[in-house]
Amino acid sequence: MKQYLELIHPKPLTSLVQYLQGMIKGRLWLKVLLGMVLGLATGIALSPQVGLVEKDTAEIIGSWLAMPGHIFLGLIQMIVVPLILASVIRGLASSDDVEQLKKVGIRLVIYFLLTTSLAIIIGLSVSSLIRPGEYIEVDYAEVTVEPEDVVVENDEAPDSPDVETLPDIVISLIPKNPLGSMVEREMLHVVLFAVIIGLALVSMPPSRAQPILSLMGSLQEVCMTVVRWAMSLAPLAVFGLLAQITIEIGLDALLGMSVYVGTVILGLLLMIVVYLIIGGIVARSNPIHFLGAVREVQLLAFSTSSSAAVMPLSMQTAEDKLGVRPSISQFLIPLGASINMDGTALYQAAATVFLAQVFNVELGLPALLLILVTTVGASIGSPATPGVGIVILAMVLHSVGIPASGIALIIGVDRILDMSRTAVNVTGDLTACLVMDRWVGGKKTAAEERLEEAKREEVRYCDDEDVICDL
Repeated sequence: MKQYLELIHPKPLTSLVQYLQGMIKGRLWLKVLLGMVLGLATGIALSPQVGLVEKDTAEIIGSWLAMPGHIFLGLIQMIVVPLILASVIRGLASSDDVEQLKKVGIRLVIYFLLTTSLAIIIGLSVSSLIRPGEYIEVDYAEVTVEPEDVVVENDEAPDSPDVETLPDIVISLIPKNPLGSMVEREMLHVVLFAVIIGLALVSMPPSRAQPILSLMGSLQEVCMTVVRWAMSLAPLAVFGLLAQITIEIGLDALLGMSVYVGTVILGLLLMIVVYLIIGGIVARSNPIHFLGAVREVQLLAFSTSSSAAVMPLSMQTAEDKLGVRPSISQFLIPLGASINMDGTALYQAAATVFLAQVFNVELGLPALLLILVTTVGASIGSPATPGVGIVILAMVLHSVGIPASGIALIIGVDRILDMSRTAVNVTGDLTACLVMDRWVGGKKTAAEERLEEAKREEVRYCDDEDVICDL
């Protein structure tokens, strides 16, 4: 594998960053914030409490206003699986050091598990200390939450793994039907399938692997084109979705949930502080420089609610502004967009404790440990798409005996929290790049790798080749 891996060089995903540059220069994040404010104002004006229009008429208006939002969500969800699949496969082929690849893979799993667990502990802690559920009136909760509001497909709580079932769990990780996994958006299976295919390709003669890698490159470009189309709808999407949910639940409900929103955002800010500490200790990174370097990625991730959609910009930021080796960033960023969901994990933990307080469910130490284990397992491999946290939360709630219908309480404020936790997710990926770059290293410096890639780009430009084979 080593010989072939050193001979094949696909074009990096950073070459597609031009699809995102227009949104950065056009301050998409500012337009999204404006859309949020206008959406809330429109929803309040049309809500039943104000009474400008009849309730049925207001709901019809809300449905039409939310249509661009649902189109936006559909477009992003449509491209995530193929984009992650192609990026992981080509990311594996972008490295020319087998030993570095092995070290990064093993240490990355350990690092992701540790940071995800830490994020969950922070989420449990802030909700337990602030107790936002006590600020919700019981009468309001009973009126808002109806059993039919949320449908949970799996009525059985997941069994805890033991010595007898562990082999079956490990075997079940192998994607026996990759197409089925893609349809069901089982991202852990999709990532494992991509890793296996990627390793197989770099074990083949470059001339045989080149057509498939080129196909994956074309697939990446198609996906980023769709992302660009979806981004143009982002401000309208946020406006319409917030207007619709405000029409349905009203201003009083939003104000009642403000303590919960503040609690989750506080937890997310604490997680960013943890990233700064980790980067400062392990990678000797200046916190002020780091925040300035990742600001554009955070704002774009906040605007799109999808860490997968901003992968090219994440890679470019890691390489150009943080000094990470391209071989590290091109392998880690696609993986991180699929299995490193610290912001989502923190949110799920905080929301679980919040709903436990609302429904007066006591959570002892065993229940908290079960939340920790369940949330770690659920967040790893979750799709990098808007709103996926709500789906995972239903399973976490059921595992500790909290009615999953309680999700109806928090669905109205989820749009704001979804955008916020996505910004934390991409910050975690960039922090992981810094840590792995320092922890693993490589035979070449970041400057040497970038210089070699610049030379290959000249060859690509002259020969019009996506994948270069040094035969």
